[in-house]
Amino acid sequence: MLAEFGAAGNSDAFYAAGYKASAQMPKWLFEQGLNAYEYQCSRGARVREETARLIGQNAAAYHISLSIHGPYYISLATEDETTAANTIKHFLQSLEVARWMGADRVIFHIGGPGKLKREKAMERAKALFAVVLNQAEKQGLQDISLAAETMGKKNQLGSTLEEVLELCKMSRQVRPAVDFGHMHAVTCGGYTAKEEYAAVFDRIGEVLGSEAACRLHIHFSRIEYTGAGEKRHWTFADPYGPPHEPLLALIAERRYMPRIICESAGTQAADARSMQEFYQQLLK
Repeated sequence: MLAEFGAAGNSDAFYAAGYKASAQMPKWLFEQGLNAYEYQCSRGARVREETARLIGQNAAAYHISLSIHGPYYISLATEDETTAANTIKHFLQSLEVARWMGADRVIFHIGGPGKLKREKAMERAKALFAVVLNQAEKQGLQDISLAAETMGKKNQLGSTLEEVLELCKMSRQVRPAVDFGHMHAVTCGGYTAKEEYAAVFDRIGEVLGSEAACRLHIHFSRIEYTGAGEKRHWTFADPYGPPHEPLLALIAERRYMPRIICESAGTQAADARSMQEFYQQLLK
């Protein structure tokens, strides 16, 4: 098995070709030579069951691996009871959509610390997340992975790999989703060398085991940043980092099998294909 490459959401080219519905994306991605799709529930997991099942059926027919990006409204460290209840609901709804769709993982943001000190905020986040995991098990949704994403702004929880790993250590259901564009932004220019990428995989392997490192869920895009971190996603044609070549060289060298989802601004499928072609040349 090799690395998988795919797109986050629907590319501009998809709509330019006359397509309108996400259920058509698996076939379109297959025609682009790609094999992964991250369906976006960032504004809420409100997709109808019929639609979700159709996307899943088409993905299976075209051998497209599916993941879901959970709502941005998730806030695990919140001190507000209503927001906490809604956060649990967002997780469970996302997992239910994943079940309908046949997606094997839900990617999520931990949220901000609010007015709490960072360490205290992480304690609250883990406490609420424990409730989420318990509810997911009660509803039989524990076989779908929850992937905590590394964030691109310094004031967000999860802006360090260690914070993400803290959640991952709570359950076998939890895995990291490493966004190297975010890590580039939050470090104001890091992650340009193979050694820096290697350190991430090595640390994940040390904490969670070699399988977690080998099958890592990865987000990748070019990102403009400021001193506070992420500012804006761009495309591979734009003059921003990080570079994908050292990352793919490491993946090919170590024979890792990650799922790499491109989050370029509108050109995510084309840029995912560029990464895939470079990776395939390395394997030769």
